[in-house]
Amino acid sequence: MGWGYLGILFAVCLAACLCGFKKYVYFMSIGYGFSVAAVGVTLALMSLVGVFHAEAAHYILCLLLLIYGIRLSGFLLVRELKNAAYRKTLKEATGDESALPFFVKVAMWLFMGVLYVAQTSPVYFRLYNGGAVSGFTWAGIVICVLAIVLEAVADQQKSAQKAQHPDKVATQGLYKIVRCPNYFAEILFWTGLTVSCLDTLTGVGQWLTAIIAYVCIVFIMFNGAQRLEKRQMARYGDDPDYKAYTDSTPILIPLLPIYHLNKQK
Repeated sequence: MGWGYLGILFAVCLAACLCGFKKYVYFMSIGYGFSVAAVGVTLALMSLVGVFHAEAAHYILCLLLLIYGIRLSGFLLVRELKNAAYRKTLKEATGDESALPFFVKVAMWLFMGVLYVAQTSPVYFRLYNGGAVSGFTWAGIVICVLAIVLEAVADQQKSAQKAQHPDKVATQGLYKIVRCPNYFAEILFWTGLTVSCLDTLTGVGQWLTAIIAYVCIVFIMFNGAQRLEKRQMARYGDDPDYKAYTDSTPILIPLLPIYHLNKQK
């Protein structure tokens, strides 16, 4: 497993998540993106100084972690700074920040550090095991690139539609195909990263780490889609156009006929 190296990545993720002590939601949003990006940079630097033997494809995986993380955190930061309506929604969803005990924040901080190391572990395991570049590596890279593009397009389309119609949900572009294309792209990215290491994982520990982390991110995205749907139902539930849209458009996975994650009235 290389516990010493994993310890370094854990420390890096903790440092990247420190922003969560300002607002605990940052542990799971801005700190999330920064952590993923920081792991990509750290693994690339460790390879450059000879800790791991890396080929071009390995550096591409590290670069994708960096791009993914910086794009996500950058988008979230800009949205919060520029969008008063989003700040209001965020405050309503998170409640009183001061009411959360400090030790709970510390527990969240440590848990997120472990989770983000586990999520990015496929790249680490490929480097640590000395796995040669393979078809799995390139397949994973292609999937990750597609996911980054999809998420960026989904975020841009939603921002544009919200700017024109702030009191309506986004229903155009990728949102015609699936109601949460950004969450779907998240799942797709981590699917690609997991695929990239399937031929190099060894031992129960590595397999469990990669699989559990992947299951966790899928669960988190389904839970996020469920909470988003609940908020939208409270706001738009009486709108017949909204109801028709949600009854005919899959909520998270394109073409998969799962339309609701909450009980409908």
